Amino acid sequence: MSGTDQISTYKEGNEQYDVTMQLLPEQQRDARILARLMIPSSKVGQVRLDNIAALERGYGPTVIDRYNRQFQVALTANNAAGVPFDSAVREVSAALEKLPHPGYSVKFTGTVKILDETTRSLIVAFLLACIFMYMVLAAQFESFLHPFTIMLSLPLSIPFALLTLWATNRTLNLWSALGIFLLLGIVKKNGILQVDYTNRLRAQGMPLREAILQANHVRLRPILMTTLAIVAGLIPTALGIGAGAAQRSAIAATIIGGQSLCLLLSLLITPVAYSVFAELGERRKVEHPDPATAETVQPSVNG
Repeated sequence: MSGTDQISTYKEGNEQYDVTMQLLPEQQRDARILARLMIPSSKVGQVRLDNIAALERGYGPTVIDRYNRQFQVALTANNAAGVPFDSAVREVSAALEKLPHPGYSVKFTGTVKILDETTRSLIVAFLLACIFMYMVLAAQFESFLHPFTIMLSLPLSIPFALLTLWATNRTLNLWSALGIFLLLGIVKKNGILQVDYTNRLRAQGMPLREAILQANHVRLRPILMTTLAIVAGLIPTALGIGAGAAQRSAIAATIIGGQSLCLLLSLLITPVAYSVFAELGERRKVEHPDPATAETVQPSVNG
């Protein structure tokens, strides 16, 4: 009818053209001619259109789109300049909830769908990272409690990283989320240094309190040197100079702010957590002694 289907090709010299068929303009407006169009049939070959349908004039969509075998109407919109993407999505969702649409459902696609999938993937990746991190630390220290001591400082780094994004007027996107993942590894490293040296001092026979104080005193210098080196090295990246600097600066700013703000708390929380877990372990050994290591006292018999 309208010549949208290609039926052949026509070659003229070095040029090749698509051949389509369509009715004449006056035939396209004539209902009697349209009624005689032949429709393919799987049983009888072809049948006339007026044998299976009635033609009437009216209004209707020029294109019918479907999604999962259901009719759909696609609406495209962009957020205004200066409006964050998540705020625009919330405003659109609130406006759609006020509209009466019985029998209809609303589903976001495009960038919103990609953002939701990315967020879910980041959450799964964060959980898997914590699980694998615990497994590696448990195998390294041969303990179920020391990994908790090291990983207690990780939840503190996330609020400080988000606070840094808010202070620098940035949003939580894919690049800043990658910066949070890198920040977790850096914060975990500080805890490993503290716990490992404390275990070494306790293995030499030093009491718990003295071992914790000396370990934190000795490990304070390398922790501060590492932190200052990381911050100094990321300052040029955080300034955002050069092509694609906006993406790299989000990662650098997240690491700088999160590491700088949670450094003091991590230096305090890790020793306190180590002390608490160590005292709980010693109390448990006193209350439930190991039969293999318990001493056996033989009664003496006076002759």
